Amino acid sequence: MSQRADRRTLSLQLLPMSVLDPPPVGEAILATWGAMAETTTVSLPSLCLCPGEVGELLIRLEHRGDHPLDYQLQVNGNIPHTWYTLHTEGSELQRDRAIEAVVRFCPESDFFEAQQALQPDESLSLSYQGEVRVYECFQEGQVGELLASEPFHLFLRPRSLYPQFLPAVYREIDFIGRFLAIFEQSFEPAVQTLQALWAYLDPLTAPEALLPFLAQWVGWKNEANWSIEQQRSLIRRAMQIYRWRGTRRGLQLYLHLYTGLPLHDLTRAPEQQPIQIHEAFQRGFVLGESTLGPTAILGGGKPFHFSVKLCPLAGQFLDESLVRTIIEQEKPAFCTYDLEIFRLEAPIAESNMMEEPVHV
Repeated sequence: MSQRADRRTLSLQLLPMSVLDPPPVGEAILATWGAMAETTTVSLPSLCLCPGEVGELLIRLEHRGDHPLDYQLQVNGNIPHTWYTLHTEGSELQRDRAIEAVVRFCPESDFFEAQQALQPDESLSLSYQGEVRVYECFQEGQVGELLASEPFHLFLRPRSLYPQFLPAVYREIDFIGRFLAIFEQSFEPAVQTLQALWAYLDPLTAPEALLPFLAQWVGWKNEANWSIEQQRSLIRRAMQIYRWRGTRRGLQLYLHLYTGLPLHDLTRAPEQQPIQIHEAFQRGFVLGESTLGPTAILGGGKPFHFSVKLCPLAGQFLDESLVRTIIEQEKPAFCTYDLEIFRLEAPIAESNMMEEPVHV
């Protein structure tokens, strides 16, 4: 059973685990918390964070009383509650034994781009004041007397690169940091774009707004009912489709990119392939070249004719009109074709698939 504690037996210490050097604390900020600090020259613990990054404030507690102490930690101030979580090691302090607790901060990554940040009449607060308080806790769960408190500052700043190239004596001047931030905000987006220029030119990683430009770059016409993933794949393979236009390989590749069906599965028979293209080589009955017999064909022969059979899953939708448009675009002008879409009830195994179909 814990006894009533004395403030003089409890030691509270705050240790900011910050990577960045916090900006100097101004007199106006210290005056706000003047009741907590004896003079304005007292240096309070400060933690500097960047939006989207995690920072920690270490709390060290030590009890020198004669009996164990039940305690409760609280974080007060104008810091948003969604920014931090408090992690403690139990709720009891033993005599002459120090324990540590952690306040983990993580501001929103879009703090400077949020809607309230773009309002002309709104201003963002970049400096916050907080206080860690230790209360005595009774067995009934009631919070008792305030035993110790320690204020701290939390600064939210965008990551700045240019001041790091200056000597330390210039980095301490706030005006120089704000002056360099003007050039950094103007030039750094262009520098980052140049460093990742390859990602802007690859249809798989380029922004969605850049896809029409990349499609026009390779002479590709996007259909309105294509998904973004289909557009990216087709634009990236456009030159390969052009190279094999008019062949069975080119048509099979185009249908594979549009439908998502495997090109070829070695584990399945030819009549069970997801994309099947068969050519008709029979010429039928030709006078002067055919003889009556078991192998003679009377009618039904179509020269330069082929058939396309697609086997999607039962729940997969294929636009037949768009499939016919693809076939009409890829086939030779003098060829005719038949199209059949046969829906399977069981999924097609994708193991041991070849990247390209067998040449015929």
